[in-house]
Parts: sequence; C-alpha cells; structure tokens
Amino acid sequence: MNRILRKEDLPSILALPPASVCGIDEAGRGPLAGPVCAAAVILPETFPLGILDDSKVLSHKKREGAYRRIIEEALDWAVAWATWEEIGALNILNASLLAMRRAYEALSLEPAIVLVDGNRPPDLGCPCSALIDGDALHPSIMAASILAKVSRDRMMLRLDAVQPEYGFCRHKGYPTREHRRAIRSYGPSLWERPGFAGSLVPRSLLKTPGV
Repeated sequence: MNRILRKEDLPSILALPPASVCGIDEAGRGPLAGPVCAAAVILPETFPLGILDDSKVLSHKKREGAYRRIIEEALDWAVAWATWEEIGALNILNASLLAMRRAYEALSLEPAIVLVDGNRPPDLGCPCSALIDGDALHPSIMAASILAKVSRDRMMLRLDAVQPEYGFCRHKGYPTREHRRAIRSYGPSLWERPGFAGSLVPRSLLKTPGV
C-alpha cells in the first residue's frame, strides 16, 4: 500500500532495521536538457550516517566521497534512467517515476519497505511510501539522492564532451543564463527535452534548410 509520510512519521520509520528499507530518489527533474536519473539504495546497519545528507547541500568533494562509500558498502544499490525523449513523451513527473521503478527493479534484494523522496510514490507492487523532504530526513533516501546526483552529473560531463558549446559541464542542463544563451545561439542541443526549450529558440533556427 502506498502512503505519503510526513516528518511526524519519521521516528517509526527510523526505528526500522536499515536492511529492511530501500531509499529511492531522483536527480534532474528541473533541467531543460539531459536524462532524469533515479537511484535505489539499501544500507547496512554499520554504514557511517555522518557522511550522508541531502545531495544538494553537500560539497562536491563530500558528495563524491559519500558516493564511493555507498557503492562500496551498500547491501544493494542501482541507478536507472529515463531519457530526454521519454521525458518529452511522458512528462517529467511520469518519467521520474519510471526511472524510480527501473532502479527498484534492478535491485537484487527485496526490501520490506521502499521510501521515496517527495509526495508521489511510484507503483512498485510492494509497500512504498513517499516521505516529504525525505532526502534531508532519512539516511537511505539521502544515499539515493547522492548516487542519483553524482551519476547524472557525470553523464552531463560526457554530453559536454560531445557538444561543449552548451556548457553542460557547468550547469548540467539546468535553465541557467548560459544555457538559455546557448540555445538561442545554436538552437537546441542533441539532448534538449522536447517542448522544454522551444520558446528559447529563434524562429530562424527552427526553419528547415531550403524552405
């Protein structure tokens, strides 16, 4: 049964054995370009919780260090994606839920409960609850947020190597001034999400050559 949990539900959730809980979070809902990434993590009881936090507030160095510890010490973990084409076809919410489901289905272990950051749990066919602000409240979701963000940032660096004029290495596809300026100058990149950046593209760049 899917539920939406709030901060007052946290004590009972934190009392569960870590190995029985899978945390899931995504990275990349806000950008104009690139995929959305989701991660699922099951932590051991011995994991050093002090290195975890919401991935957005950790420094790059601390986030990378936590990432390495998670993939080395987690009982199970998986990273999955929904492409920019899927985002255009499904919308960003449904594409994010799809990536979450793919991450969960890639796990080898079967947890007793799944906790997802936010207010919309995906349909996983198992007990799954959404925890509002979960990436700042529950260790398993914090770990998932770190895996998702680091994985997506690394993907955007690879895309930057193909089309460096868009500056993906700096803004990771988010709608910064630099990114918007690049779209206006060069048209959409190869990884622009359909419908997300169209209003930024000059009409002359949208015309078919010779027409």
